[in-house]
Formats: sequence, C-alpha cells, structure tokens
Amino acid sequence: MDVLPLVALIAASAAIAGAARRTPVPAPLLLVAVGLAVSYVPGVPDYTLDPHIVLPLLLPPLLHTAALDSSYLDLRANIRPVALLSVGYVLFATVVVGYLAYLVVPDLPLTAALVLGAVIAPPDAVAATAIARRLGLPHRITTILQGESLVNDATAITAFKVALAAAVGEGVSWAGGIAEFALAALGGVGVGLVLMVPIHWLRRKLRDPLLKNTLSLLIPFVAYAVAERVHASGVLAVVVVALYLGHRSWQVDFATRIQEEAVWKVVAFVLESSVFALIGLQLAYVVRGLGAYGVGEAAWYALAVFLAVVVVRFIWVFPVTYLIRVLSPTLRERRSELPWTSPIVLSWAGMRGVVSLAIAFSIPVTAGGEPFPARNLVLFLTFTTVIGTLVVQGLTLPPLIRLLKLPGRNAQAETLAEAQAQSQASAASQRKLDELLADERNTLPGPLADRLRAVLERRRNAVWERLGAVNEITGESADDTYRRLAGEMIETEREVFVKLRDARRIDDEMMRTLLRKLDLEEAAAYREAGGAA
Repeated sequence: MDVLPLVALIAASAAIAGAARRTPVPAPLLLVAVGLAVSYVPGVPDYTLDPHIVLPLLLPPLLHTAALDSSYLDLRANIRPVALLSVGYVLFATVVVGYLAYLVVPDLPLTAALVLGAVIAPPDAVAATAIARRLGLPHRITTILQGESLVNDATAITAFKVALAAAVGEGVSWAGGIAEFALAALGGVGVGLVLMVPIHWLRRKLRDPLLKNTLSLLIPFVAYAVAERVHASGVLAVVVVALYLGHRSWQVDFATRIQEEAVWKVVAFVLESSVFALIGLQLAYVVRGLGAYGVGEAAWYALAVFLAVVVVRFIWVFPVTYLIRVLSPTLRERRSELPWTSPIVLSWAGMRGVVSLAIAFSIPVTAGGEPFPARNLVLFLTFTTVIGTLVVQGLTLPPLIRLLKLPGRNAQAETLAEAQAQSQASAASQRKLDELLADERNTLPGPLADRLRAVLERRRNAVWERLGAVNEITGESADDTYRRLAGEMIETEREVFVKLRDARRIDDEMMRTLLRKLDLEEAAAYREAGGAA
C-alpha cells in the first residue's frame, strides 16, 4: 500500500488550511478551490471517495467533535426548528428536488431521481460548523444550524436506502419505508442511550489520562459500529453519546479535559482539512465518468438541480417558520419578534459536503444485473451541487450577513455574564477556603495561605478587568499586560532550565519535567487573563 498520496493529502490540506487563516476566505472554500485546480495537474493520483472509508471512519469523529462542542441545553431549547430542518426539510427536499430532477433530466427514472434527491438533501455538519464558527453568527442561528447538521445525515441516509431499494426493484412500500426510518431513528437513539452511561462511567473510573483519551478516540467508532450492526442509525448513536459526554465533561478530571481538548482539536483540523480537499479532488474523476452525457449538457442539468436545491430550502424554511408561530400561541408569546433576516440566513446557509458525495459513491454500479440508471450523472450532479453550495453560498454568506445587518454575538454582554458567574463562584470558593483554613488539620504557613487567596482574587478580578480601560501607552488591557508579563517571566525560567541542561547540571528528563510545570503555569496565567487556548 502506497501511503505517500495519503501523507501528501494530509500535509497539503493542513498547509492550505493554515494559510487560509491569513486570508478573508474561509478555509473550506480555499481547500475546495485548490482541490479543483489540483485534480487536473498531471501526475496527481485519483483520490476517489470510498464510502466504506468515509462513512464509518471519517463521519463518526467529525460528528463526535461537532456534538461535543454543541450544547445539549441549547439544542433542547431549539428542538422544534432543529427537528423541522433535520427531518422535515430533508424528506421534503428528497421528494421535491428528486421530482424536479426527474422532470428536467430526460430518461432519468423517478426512482433514480429520488436517490439523487436523498443524496443532496442534507446540509453538511462540517461545512455548517466551519462557516458558522468563522462568521460569528448569532447564537440561536448557530445552534439551529449545528443541530440540523448533526441529525440530518441520519434522515438522508435512511431516505437514500429506501429510495435505492425502490430503484433496484426491491419493492419498497410507503409503510415499509416509514418502518425502516422509524427503526433507524429510534434504534440509533436507543443505542446511544444504552452506551452513553457506561462509557461515561468508564471514563470517570479510569485513572490514567492517556487511557481516557484513547477511549475518547474510540467512542465515536464504537457507537457508530454498534448501531449499524443492529441496522440502526450510527449517526444518531454518535450524536447522542457525544452530547451526553459533552454535557457531563465537568465530571472528568482536569488532566483528561486538557489532553482531550488538544487531541480532538488536532483530529478535527486534520479531518476537516482533508475532507474539503477531497471534495475538490473529485472533479477530474467525476467528469471522466460522465460517459454518454456531454459536459455541456450535464452542466445545464447541474445548474437546474443547484437552483432547485437553493429554492426548495427557502420554500421550506419561510412558510414553516411563520406557520408554526401562527399555530402555536405559546411560541408567539415567548418570541414576540422574529426578525425576517433570520429565515433568510437559515435558508442560505445550506451548504452540502462530503457526506452527500460519500453516499453518492455508494450507489451500486449494477442493480439486478443491469447498470444502475444514470449513476455517473447522479455522481456529477451531486458533485456540482456540493461545489455550488460551498462556493456560491459560502462566499456570499458573509456579505449577506453584513447587508442584512444581522447582529453578531454581543461580546460585552457575554463578558459581563462571565464576570458575574466568576464572581459568584469566587465568593463560594472564598467561603470554602475560610472554612478549610479554620480547621486545624488544614493549617498552612502564612505565605501559602496568602497565595491561595491571591490566586482566588486574581481569578475573581481577571474577567472584570477585561471590561475596563486599556493602557494609554501600550494599548493593552490589564489582562493582556498580565499575560505578557507572566509569559516573559516564565520564558526567563525556561531559558535557565535549558542552560542548566546544556551545562549537564540537570538531565533531559528533569528539564522536561520542569518545563511541563512551566507550561501548565503559563496556560493557567493565559486562562486567568481571559485567553482561549
């Protein structure tokens, strides 16, 4: 097995994603654009998406990281719009887009058109999270988009299986399709509910952070595999387990949380970068496979399907948004004002991604001994829809948000809420400290007791200082100055340790131990001053 192409893909994707951080172009779009260009460079190997790799090996960790970063409480508070988009919209788009494709493309069977509709129905979890994070969308819109993208893959994969069974002549009835959908959904949730408690218990009982993080890396694959083994939705199983673990992450020790955050950031960065590059790299392969269809002819079909995907989302989002408010007096009272700009953003932020391509590539070449009808065209239309939504919607979403004057996150209000929460926690901690120090068993020398009080006071004041004025000379806030001075002091100590090692006064093992302590102190100082690792 030649691993060089895989290493080259990961390295190049990471480099491009890193370079994108210095440009106004979101990393997913730059990766796709470079992939499109590179796909026609002589000597570049075919990076064909294998559904047997993408679905069980790439999708679970991507969903796991997205769900860990999501809020169970926020998703529960927005369960109605999330369900309407992740289930209702996907089924609606499957039928409507599929039927429109059947009308537009000559000789395309209705069953094959519905397969296409199911393939391109779900917006992508990776694309939605990456774009929303970059744009700083309002909190509720971000929650809805993330919640939709976590669940809609399960709906689309189930709809795809039903449509595919009909296309290959397995005689699926409406009742059978509904039963299969219910089994997949309820089964996936059930598997997640069964696994989440023992997995969390095991994470708490293990003492070694390395073992805990090894378990953390295995969790999404285990949840997905177990659910798929019983013909349930692996997607829903992964999401349920991850939401539970994320909601109770505070019960795990700090060392595990620090390592786990770093590990999953690296995993998510590598996978997201590689996935978007892979999307672009499919161009040459998909175009070569068109066969009897000319590129010009297929391009017209692609434009029609892309427009259908965009318009159908507007057709679903706007009526459903306002119809629900009309039918629900409680919802009208709770949210008396609904900006008309929010449905526009939700409608336009429907980027498709790698899951659609992976599902499309899983369409069998033959069905019942006959070639699957228009399989190559379905692949091409899926590819162009994914690229079209990523490029057109991804590039125009930021200026659209600015044009609509959509309010972003209120940093001042969030900092104030953080400061108030920290003040309450610090007051409780102060009372606990006084209680502990009053006990003779906890007697400490004066300097150590004062140090505990000083650390507590620093934590209490750090967030309030971020709301204060900046230094007139340096332009720094108080926490910026604190972080800089702490960093310079620690760097001085670090240089001394290295010199002692070079002079053979201490060995490498001792130097690494001392540097590790400094790293933790620097991280603590950074967080106390309001930084984000």
